[in-house]
Amino acid sequence: MEPSGRLLPVEEDSAYPERVAAACVALRNVFGERLVTSMTIRDHHSHGEGLPVVGLPDAVILPRTNEEVSTIARICHASRAPVVPFGAGTSVEGHVAAVCGGICVDFSEMDRLLSVSSQALDCRVQAGIRREQLNSEIRSFGLFFPVDPGANASIGGMVGTRASGTAAVRYGTMRENVLGLTVVTPDGRIVTTGGRARKSSAGLDLTRLYVGSEGTLGFVTEVQLRLYGIPETIAAATCQFPSVESAVDTAVAALLMGIPVARMELMNTLQMRMCIDYSRLDGVDAKPTLFLEFHGSDRSVSEQIELFQGLSAETGGGGFAYATQVEDRNRLWKARHDAYYAAKALRPGSSVMGTDACVPISELSCCIADTEADIATTGLPVSILGHVGDGNFHLNIVYYPEDPEERRQAEQLAERVALRAIRLGGTCTGEHGIGTHKLELLEVERGEAVKLMRAIKQCLDPHGIMNPGKMLKHDERDIRD
Repeated sequence: MEPSGRLLPVEEDSAYPERVAAACVALRNVFGERLVTSMTIRDHHSHGEGLPVVGLPDAVILPRTNEEVSTIARICHASRAPVVPFGAGTSVEGHVAAVCGGICVDFSEMDRLLSVSSQALDCRVQAGIRREQLNSEIRSFGLFFPVDPGANASIGGMVGTRASGTAAVRYGTMRENVLGLTVVTPDGRIVTTGGRARKSSAGLDLTRLYVGSEGTLGFVTEVQLRLYGIPETIAAATCQFPSVESAVDTAVAALLMGIPVARMELMNTLQMRMCIDYSRLDGVDAKPTLFLEFHGSDRSVSEQIELFQGLSAETGGGGFAYATQVEDRNRLWKARHDAYYAAKALRPGSSVMGTDACVPISELSCCIADTEADIATTGLPVSILGHVGDGNFHLNIVYYPEDPEERRQAEQLAERVALRAIRLGGTCTGEHGIGTHKLELLEVERGEAVKLMRAIKQCLDPHGIMNPGKMLKHDERDIRD
């Protein structure tokens, strides 16, 4: 096998190759050809999207049941071999890079809808099922799952990063929509957390502990999800503005008025220009734009549209247009979901550093204005987009990673945006997670609480085998005897 990319000074750990080799032999004896060591497969599993962080695993394995995941965990725990959970590979902060080598556990064959109840408005799924597949399978029940991070991510990966996305302003994030989990601990125990009841005061809330843990505490293998009835009427709309500030001010005003907007997305001028070219959007200009969606009865949706249209006219908005046909709505939202790829197409051969921050909505307008001024100093093409309804915005920083100056500018801009959000009472990441990219920023934001997080990690994963190098800074004792 080829040497793995590793973050720790493993050259001091002479037992490391033997430990991983022993785990691979034991896993091969159980799983046969489902333990894959070809360079092509390992390279595919060495990175996510959006960052040049690469960590080559020593092997990739594809389990199919909770019991198989338990077997993998027990073998790797006994061998002290690092393990990295892998869903769809859409994370943007380096979560799936095997920076310490070891075994990549790919959940793509655990992709079943296990149960669904239209009366209880819930379902249970395996962690590898993807968001679009889930919604396709539950549509016949008149149900949908609203959390939409803008990528066809796996549900397990969305649990790991505490994802949210375009519909969070009305339906909340994964934190609010995960009712319970099945988790395999680092030493191979299979445990369930939460349940189907909508509330409980029985013991510690372990479900919320694992939601957002980025694969550092155990393997999430099954997820109990809250579902919603498909609305009678859905209308998508766009409204354009003379400035980003006026668009943000309109969004905030709509929230203060209590207009129950289901989605409220912002794109600045550059992002609109990129999406117009990439997605062939017609009838819109390259101007700051709000993408909107309204859910409800025919009457309530009409009232919401009327209220928002009147409000936007008062704040300088124009070109308000809406559509209720599925094809027209999907075309608009496909452009939003393709924003990353539209940015990447701007400069052939470039990379896109996608970073996010979140602030109280009272600070959103000034935060974005300061960020726009900051972007102008970099000389890089950087677009702004985001879920303005909950104060969360993103940057698509287009740069050439092989150019040291452009990479430095991109990294420093991402850091300044995060620090600005923290100063304004917000967070360095609203939904992307910490990964490898924001380790120091987590300490700035959470301070003494990070020590408590490390203590929990040490208790649940004493050998440090679970996704080492992510979310919490490494201790050199990790993955050591």
